[in-house]
Amino acid sequence: MAIVETRKLTKVFKQGQPGAVNHVDLETREGEFLVFLGPSGSGKTTLLRMIAGLETPTSGEILIGGNVVNHLPPRERRIAMVFQSYALYPHLTVYQNIVFPLKAQKVKKELHKQKVEWASALLGIGRLLDRKPRELSGGERQRVALARAIVREPSVFLLDEPLSNLDAKLRASAREELEQFQKRVGTTTIYVTHDQVEAMAMGDRVVVLNQGTVRQIGTPQEVYDQPADTFVATFLGSPPMNLLETDDLIVGFRPERFLPSGLVAGSGSTDEIASRMKTEHLLLADVGKRVPLRFRVEYIEYLGAERILYGALEGGRFPGKAVASRIPSGVTERYEANSVHDFIVPESELKFFDRASEKRVAPKAIPWQ
Repeated sequence: MAIVETRKLTKVFKQGQPGAVNHVDLETREGEFLVFLGPSGSGKTTLLRMIAGLETPTSGEILIGGNVVNHLPPRERRIAMVFQSYALYPHLTVYQNIVFPLKAQKVKKELHKQKVEWASALLGIGRLLDRKPRELSGGERQRVALARAIVREPSVFLLDEPLSNLDAKLRASAREELEQFQKRVGTTTIYVTHDQVEAMAMGDRVVVLNQGTVRQIGTPQEVYDQPADTFVATFLGSPPMNLLETDDLIVGFRPERFLPSGLVAGSGSTDEIASRMKTEHLLLADVGKRVPLRFRVEYIEYLGAERILYGALEGGRFPGKAVASRIPSGVTERYEANSVHDFIVPESELKFFDRASEKRVAPKAIPWQ
């Protein structure tokens, strides 16, 4: 295992244009699963490729295990990279694919079989060693690519969207397998994705990037519940955080915390609230102070266990402002286009951002009416 650190790392592909990566400072923890998350063009893959030695930084330093590695080629950095395409050799068997890096490193031949069997057993692909990649499923190819990476016993794994070519069902199971694999081997892992579900489910910490800049580093809960700025607030979550602008502030709240007043404990008797929900849904605990808002529903998305209500506020300080609410499908109250309802936001769930910088600031009192 090793710690990966970058200091003011920058990559400019064309002079005079904005950098693909700009002055990035970050440091992994030993053995952690760190996720680079961001939209297309955010710089996450370029940052990973610089750590791998596949791109040369314009400026800044890369340290692995405390040593500056800018001058080292990829094979000398003790890293292993798994690409989106897996990059398996189609004319070689699984065994030959896995053993290939050992031959390249000139590992003693008598150790090859032992190391391949160890890696394939760890990933449950021992029965596939005689097959060619074309005979494997997408999930099996992924495990072969991981076996080929781990057989080198690297100090760092670098994974560039390795699940993006899998279908939704296989992707979910492969995500769980990959997460459990990383925990077993305990190797420091950096994982690139644009999928926030993957990032939130797998990452010990998440690095949110946009336009080559780190916007926030934190645990999945920290970046979701305490976004550093409006970009993080709106990039994470589906639907994203509702944002309402005042003269100098932006006030935000998550759709799942913007709820019908009758679903919040303290807004009516327990019997009255329970009668409006199916038994499998839990009631929200008493949320303390709350902000009442009138919500006109414009259209509804039904997603099985929940519904997304889209519409606009009525009256008060923010008339006509577009907002969304995410509620359990078990709520029996009818919601139709152009229906108006009393909703509540717990005051503790409000986030405040400076309108000029878009950075999060301390809570402030504002008039809602």
